[in-house]
This record gives sequence, C-alpha cells and structure tokens, in this order.
Amino acid sequence: MFYREAGDFSTTYAEDQQTFPIKFDRYRYYVVLFIAIVVVPFVINDYWANSLLLPFLIYAIAAIGLNILVGYCGQVSLGTGGFMAVGAYACYKFMTGVDIWWGGELLFRLPEFNIFFSVIMGGVMTALVGVLFGLPSLRIKGFYLAVATLAAQFFLVWLFNRVSWFYNYSASGQINAPERDLFGVLITGPSTEPWATYLFCLFFTIVCAVVARNLTRGASGRKWMAIRDMDIAAEIIGVNPLRAKLTAFAVSSFFVGISGALFFAVYLGAVEVGEAFGITKSFLVLFMIIIGGLGSIFGSFAGAAFLVLLPVVLKVVGVDWLGWPTDIVAHLQLVIVGGLIVMFLILEPHGLAQLWRVAKEKLRLWPFPH
Repeated sequence: MFYREAGDFSTTYAEDQQTFPIKFDRYRYYVVLFIAIVVVPFVINDYWANSLLLPFLIYAIAAIGLNILVGYCGQVSLGTGGFMAVGAYACYKFMTGVDIWWGGELLFRLPEFNIFFSVIMGGVMTALVGVLFGLPSLRIKGFYLAVATLAAQFFLVWLFNRVSWFYNYSASGQINAPERDLFGVLITGPSTEPWATYLFCLFFTIVCAVVARNLTRGASGRKWMAIRDMDIAAEIIGVNPLRAKLTAFAVSSFFVGISGALFFAVYLGAVEVGEAFGITKSFLVLFMIIIGGLGSIFGSFAGAAFLVLLPVVLKVVGVDWLGWPTDIVAHLQLVIVGGLIVMFLILEPHGLAQLWRVAKEKLRLWPFPH
C-alpha cells in the first residue's frame, strides 16, 4: 500500500525489464540523483568532500568492481589493493607522459593526457593486468584462487616499489598528481574546489553503476552467475568458462582501476604504494561487499557508505562527545567491523542489501501485512 502499485503496469517488454519497474522506486531514484547532482555541489565544503563524499564515491566504484568478480562470478579475490595501485600508477604515467626506453635510448614518448582520459586509461591498463592474473582461475578456485590473487597483491606492491620507472625516478619513491583541469576547472592539485572533485567522481560513479547494473542483468551477468553457482553445469549448457571468468576479471579490474586512479589523482594527490594500496585496502573493499551484500549493486553502495561513515561517527561520538582516547576508538572500529562481518555471514549472508529488500517487501503490503 505504501508503494501504491494500483494501476502501475507495463505495456511493453522494455517497461517490464527496466531497472526500477515500480514508479515509486523510479521517482526516489530521480530525487536522489537530483540532490546529488544539483543540490550537493552548492552546499559541499572541504570537510564533507574529503571525509565522506569522495571516499564514498571512490570506494563504491571499487566495491562494485569486486562485487562483480566475487558476488556475481564467484571468483574470490584478495588483490583489490594491488589492482587499485595499477590504476593509480597508470593514471600517473599517462598524466605525465609515458616514455619507453631501450638500451639507454628513448624509443618514443606519449604526450600527456588530460585527467579524464588518464583515469580511463588507468582502468584499461588495470583490466589487462586483471586478465593476466585471472588466468589461474581457469585451473584453480576457492582458497587456492584467493592465495593466487593475494600473491598478485604482494607482487604488484613490490613491483611499484622496486621499479623506479613507475614513479618517474623520484627520490622519495612516491607519485604526486600534477595540476590538471577539465574545461578550465581544476580537478587535481592543491587548489581544487570541492564541488569540482565531487562532480568528477560522481560522474564516474554513476556511469560505472549503470554499466555494472546492465551487465549483470544481461547475458554476461547470467553467464557469471552460472559459473558462480556450478561451473561444470554452466559449461555443459554452453557457457564458455574461459570467456566468462576472464571477462569478469577484466570488467572488475577496470572498475577497480578507475577507483584507484581517482583515489590517487583526485582524493589523495600523492601516494606511496605500500601505505595507500597495501593488503589492508584489499580487505577493506572485501568487507564492504560482505557487509553490503554479495551479488548486489546496491549492496556495494551500502557497504561503502557504512564503512566510510563508521569511523567518522565513532570519532564524533567517542572522541568529541564522550572524550575517549583516539586509540580506543580506533580499536573499537575494528571490533565493530569484525563483529558485523561474523553476524552477517551467519545470520544474513546477503548483507544490508537483503535487509533493504525485505523492508521494501514489507512496505509494499503495509498496512495489510497478512
């Protein structure tokens, strides 16, 4: 009754298969988009951008990418931090110009890309690397695949630390995003406006979410879910496991690479691979999709929002209001996240997305639940 579905029917296949078949859901979606695109840029400040909105948008892209691989295709990955590092360093190289040396001589040098295409190329390079490290999934799965992706995490961090070409032979070993603008508005650098960086990240988040939603509802998504449920049965009915698994690794790595590029160029501005993209980053994104819900695009947003908001809320309540020491609050955050992961895995494996789904079903019948 809350949704008022009387008279809400479809007359074409396109209407029946749209993402939000109920009008109330569509209107709510349009309202959220209107607020995010039109209202928020006028009220945003540096604190809201750097503490909440930019991390949420960037981690949401990474969670969507990992959810495609783990939640939809069933391929366990612990190398998200390393793949984010690939996107960050590829973005940096394309922003500063890619030079190829051989035998002490410069063979050729690509011109500097603008920030938009640098982020895109960061995703493309990460997709290629993801396909390379996804090849073992054709022979191994489960725990052994998790170990293989964990090895990729450590190898990529080691590679970016040891090969000085990736950070342009900088003495500090870190990469710094140069100032780059888009249509005359600074997107990277110390002088950027919060609304500009917010809208730039919001654009990529919306596009990635729409693309991921359509992929998972189409033929590719059905093949990924068939591989996840039972790969032998999927192969018997005609699903090519080679193509399905590698496309899942490619699409997932592309999204993760874009999030890594944005995390470096737009959010942090300067990173050192071991600190910014270590194993803790891989586990953080994995926790997001576990809490938010495996196999759900909305769950990726919910998990990212929860783990971005949690430290801010604990700091405000624990440190500012109650006067607790900051180290106790930091440890309390770990306890809460660990407890929630155990609780969701036991009581609700589909996470916050399933709770939201159940709540919507209740509202569809309210006030006549029987």
